[in-house]
Amino acid sequence: MVRFQQVSMGNFNSRVVLIGDIPLGGSNPIRIQSMTSTNTMDTKATVEQSIRMIDAGCEFVRITAQGIKEAEHLAVIKKELKKRGYNTPLIADIHFNPKAAEVAAGIVEKIRINPGNYIDRNRGKVDYSDAEYNEEINKIRIRIKPLINICKKYGTAIRIGSNHGSLSERILCRYGDTPEGMVESALEFVRICEDINFHSLVLSMKASNVKVMVQATRLLVNKMIEEGMNYPIHLGVTEAGDAEDGRIKSAAGIGPLLEDGIGDTIRVSLTEDPELEIPVAKIITGKFSQRKDRGSLIEDQNHIAINPFFYTRRKTRKVHNIGRSQVPVVIISSGNPAEDIHKFKGEIFPDFICDTKNSVVSDREQLSNKSEYPGNKIKFIHIKPGLKIEKISESIKQNQSAVIVIESEHDEPVRQIREMIFNLIKNEINNPVILKRKYANLSLEELQLTASSDFSFLLVDGLLDGIWLDAEGIDLKDICQIAFGILQATGSRISKTEYIACPSCGRTLFNIQDALQKIKAKTKHLKKLKIGVMGCIVNGPGEMADADYGYVGSGQGKITLYKRNRIVKKNVNENKAVDELINIIKADGNWIN
Repeated sequence: MVRFQQVSMGNFNSRVVLIGDIPLGGSNPIRIQSMTSTNTMDTKATVEQSIRMIDAGCEFVRITAQGIKEAEHLAVIKKELKKRGYNTPLIADIHFNPKAAEVAAGIVEKIRINPGNYIDRNRGKVDYSDAEYNEEINKIRIRIKPLINICKKYGTAIRIGSNHGSLSERILCRYGDTPEGMVESALEFVRICEDINFHSLVLSMKASNVKVMVQATRLLVNKMIEEGMNYPIHLGVTEAGDAEDGRIKSAAGIGPLLEDGIGDTIRVSLTEDPELEIPVAKIITGKFSQRKDRGSLIEDQNHIAINPFFYTRRKTRKVHNIGRSQVPVVIISSGNPAEDIHKFKGEIFPDFICDTKNSVVSDREQLSNKSEYPGNKIKFIHIKPGLKIEKISESIKQNQSAVIVIESEHDEPVRQIREMIFNLIKNEINNPVILKRKYANLSLEELQLTASSDFSFLLVDGLLDGIWLDAEGIDLKDICQIAFGILQATGSRISKTEYIACPSCGRTLFNIQDALQKIKAKTKHLKKLKIGVMGCIVNGPGEMADADYGYVGSGQGKITLYKRNRIVKKNVNENKAVDELINIIKADGNWIN
């Protein structure tokens, strides 16, 4: 059991690490970065895309270096960028090739390695004795030392990035595919670096599953504090997808951690051109620009009422269709519920529509039948943040039909709301809780990102039984879609097909953006399915391990199709691969016309 009560994780005070001339960590601003999607050997395309990223506000540019020739070519790219007046630090993305890392370390300002596939090789072992386990760590020590020596010589930093789904065989044997395994995978490398007196490190825990990403990052911070470490943290939800879903999912993972004072640099991974990631990242980080205002997960050890490393939903009583094990409900406000109900259809349909005075609450069935709402089923009790729960605890406890609605403006800290729910738990008040959050003066994209960050802050810990989203100037259909998108992103309520799609990089040998759109167009009606669309085999099969089906690049214009983590068809021509994927889904009986 993780001993989370013994440390404070709030406002994690990371050390400062220089990436080129840019300081990362400490009280410095949260840095924004992205990754090129061009062929690294194509100097013109890579340089021009890098410039578009930098002009948009990208502070670090990551470029894949899958081999020695690509690593060497980074010098050409760097020289051309400098020639055009750009001195932005470059990061070499390394996976399977330690020699490529050593070459790149003498050229760029930072190296990114994934301990799960950087050195360890899978050999089909199902168990490791302590002696065998330690022997493997000693091998890592020997093999990584040349890289560290080069980094020391050139002042190059290293990001040690664990990815859920691409942990080494050895880690999986001992820890399973868990947040604990992700953390240990990274810290093994950190301890070796520290033994060699190398501290220019940045750490990350990446996952396409929002809960896993949040839990693993919290656990990493906890473990670092226990071991006297304070390295900067890189945040990102990997394979988030594109459009609204990708934006909501990214904010759902990054926002809650930033709210808790964790995170020094972020990358929003969208299956879109990388320069489009930067404005999204700026909106997510905007409210956290004053780092001194960032909150605390465990401000006082006596106040915490959850285990922040393992998801459990708060135990509540059932009130009609709210609470207990039922999925969180969606409520929206309307000036005319009887008219506005006709704007909705299908799965994206609010559970309740409330008038602007909160005096009449109606659900789909009642509005459709034009019947009066039976008030004895649910009594919504509206309270404001800051209210002392003890003042109303007895009256709420005795009311079996009471559902608590915490009403909050978007500029009020969600940390305060979490503290209120902690007090409900401690006072043994098991009425369901709905958060009503009201927003004003936001664009549609700003609402997507801000609301996702706010509501996810409580959903990832199982503290809400419903979300009530209210936004001035935004169409009700869009509000409703955002609400369901937030629940989908946090795994709280699945209402549509989920796509786990990587943002592409120089390793991708087909048009992944085009492929994703084709797959979406033909499969978006398949509710409850997860489909992975991955650029290559480096992280693809692992990161989409919980997907029902996978579409993974395996060569120039070639696709390998998966069912779960099992290969079904290899090297399918990309112009036939989407149809082949559909044939596999149909053969399994999972196709709905």
